[in-house]
Amino acid sequence: MMEKPWFRHYDYYVPSTIRYPKISAHFMLDLAAAKYKDAQATDFYGAGLTYRELKAQVNKLAYALTEFGIRKGDRVGLMLPNCPQIIIAYYAVLKIGAIVVNVNPLYTERELEHQVNDSGSETMFCLNMHVEKVRKIRDATPLKRIIVSRISDYMIPEVRDAAGPYELLSGEFGFLDLLKSAGDKLPPVVEIGIDEPAVLQYTGGTTGLSKGATLSHMNIVANTVQTSLWAKDIMPQDQQVYLIVIPIFHSYGMTCGMNTGIFNGAKMILIPRFDIDDLLNSFQTHDVTYFPGVPTLFTAILNNPRTAEVGLHRVALFNSGSAPLPIETINGISALGISMTEGYGLSEASPVTHSTPILGVRKPGSIGIPFPDTDSKIVDPDDWKKELPVGKEGELIIKGPQVMLGYWNKPAETANQLRDGWLLTGDIGRMDEDGYFYIVDRKKDLIIAGGYNIYPREVDEVLYAHPKVLEAATIGIPHEYRGETVKAFVVLRPGETATAEEITEFCKKNLAAYKIPKIIEFRSELPKTAVGKILRKELRAEELSKAKKANK
Repeated sequence: MMEKPWFRHYDYYVPSTIRYPKISAHFMLDLAAAKYKDAQATDFYGAGLTYRELKAQVNKLAYALTEFGIRKGDRVGLMLPNCPQIIIAYYAVLKIGAIVVNVNPLYTERELEHQVNDSGSETMFCLNMHVEKVRKIRDATPLKRIIVSRISDYMIPEVRDAAGPYELLSGEFGFLDLLKSAGDKLPPVVEIGIDEPAVLQYTGGTTGLSKGATLSHMNIVANTVQTSLWAKDIMPQDQQVYLIVIPIFHSYGMTCGMNTGIFNGAKMILIPRFDIDDLLNSFQTHDVTYFPGVPTLFTAILNNPRTAEVGLHRVALFNSGSAPLPIETINGISALGISMTEGYGLSEASPVTHSTPILGVRKPGSIGIPFPDTDSKIVDPDDWKKELPVGKEGELIIKGPQVMLGYWNKPAETANQLRDGWLLTGDIGRMDEDGYFYIVDRKKDLIIAGGYNIYPREVDEVLYAHPKVLEAATIGIPHEYRGETVKAFVVLRPGETATAEEITEFCKKNLAAYKIPKIIEFRSELPKTAVGKILRKELRAEELSKAKKANK
């Protein structure tokens, strides 16, 4: 193994190694409630919970879940946007030793059914606006109960009381009803090992079907501590204020928003969906100290005429993840006088593994340097044991306390991605002489659009299901705002005709909105290898060539 040149570029307050708390993940909230007590924990459109109140609600829900017979190791789906309910449910599930299954509320029934069946979840939390989708898959899945709440349940009384009742069918329970029924009863104390599973974070795969990255309590606690220490000395000493619009059901939002916020006793301003006016209003109303986001959010902020009046200069730190950050955006944020970090990670690593230092050298195009206790190297893509020299391009592999236990019930896929503790990322990169890493290509065909991961094979399979489609291939093409956008190449069956709108409407029934191809190109044939495999790489090269010519 080569020396670790990145240590000399750590900010002065960042240790090269950390003594991690030997606690289960739910204990982070217990610590915050003991230390910060009456400090505000959440702000949801003007209504809030203190840390003391948040812990009390977690205890009530944890007790109610045990009354259902939910026990250690059981999987519980959280299909919730950013609202107090997802925080309460997350920590209640962990407290009784059960396993959180983060579920995207935008999933279609097909996607939802796969995840519930794969995880074996018998319980699902959701909003009443999404319950019909969950009802439709019950008979085809292990689901026994659905716990339902309204988005307004934790808003100010006038809004909450104005919301009408919603219908609960057999096997469905109201979120607030469960808290009320628990009274002051406490859940039983469950002994949970730090290396036991805590969260199933679903991520795509080369097969097109998502698989659950199994994150242990240690993985989550370690990445929370690593993330916190990376920015420790530039954050305010009094209560920090986190503005969280990145989804908590996503690993980035889970760690860099919720868990890090709770670990630091921050006030977490929760926004359930991105709306530029909501976002700017929150900056204007609150003294935000930290804002984790994705490139599309920062681009939207910089290009909005209201930005100059909302007081962004008060923010101590912006953090960008999920996709490469354009140099123009970095320069724009710097011009506002705000410190900015850019990180790299993946669901299999809880998720953060690299970040640019805050006070150190920033290198355009770099994902930064590895976190404390995180080893990284570039290896031969065909031989992971063969480390490549500085500057040489190869596959990025990572080892650290945040790396997953494996994929849920998928030993073959686990063995393929985890080798002697090393996580093979599938990303092609290089390391320079200072230990800064750069991602130059993807070994996998992953598309990142607006911060969301999209796996072309999954989109292809939906396209192939259309009765008029003979062949299809999906790629990501550059997009000024979203980073990438989805383009599909379609070959129709002989004698068939179809419009792009017809194909799009079919996709809407089977894919979340962000996965639907935004551009559809009909072709008579697709480029293939000698054995008939479609050359996605060649399609990408064609699109890049077109983009270069258009920019000349």
